[in-house]
Amino acid sequence: MLDSNIKTQLKAYLEKLVNPIELVATLDNSSKAAEIRELLQDIASLSDKVSMRENGDATLKPSFAIARPGDAARVHFAGIPMGHEFTSLVLALLQVSGYPPKVEAELIEQIKSLPGSLRFETFISLSCHNCPDVVQALNLMAVLNPNISSTMIDGAVFQQEVEARKIM
Repeated sequence: MLDSNIKTQLKAYLEKLVNPIELVATLDNSSKAAEIRELLQDIASLSDKVSMRENGDATLKPSFAIARPGDAARVHFAGIPMGHEFTSLVLALLQVSGYPPKVEAELIEQIKSLPGSLRFETFISLSCHNCPDVVQALNLMAVLNPNISSTMIDGAVFQQEVEARKIM
């Protein structure tokens, strides 16, 4: 899935992982599921701090989540985060592992103290230039606050969801 150039760059980023992480796939028999499996296998092959399992139970299939082993996953990707969203994936890998975000301490404390349980779903287009900023912000909130979860949903992969929710 990833070419050798991207793998080399990603391997350098994965050397910055602080704690082990696991990629939890929820797959079906679709061609997109095969692509997700290949992407996750590529990522897991680049660092011994990354493991992969395929026994996820997410509602949206195919999808995957990133978590620390033993922790509930709060960062989810329904679709394949390539194109502009690849940076969102790389940041999520790093931040879930405990790599410190480049955000002011005051903002981190505000996020950690948000009350209630919040579940964000962001429908994206892989060609959108603004979507990654939203996905990255919500993923960071999910990483910092255990009461928040964030799911990036590729509208092209989940067209029925887009239509059912009347998303433009």
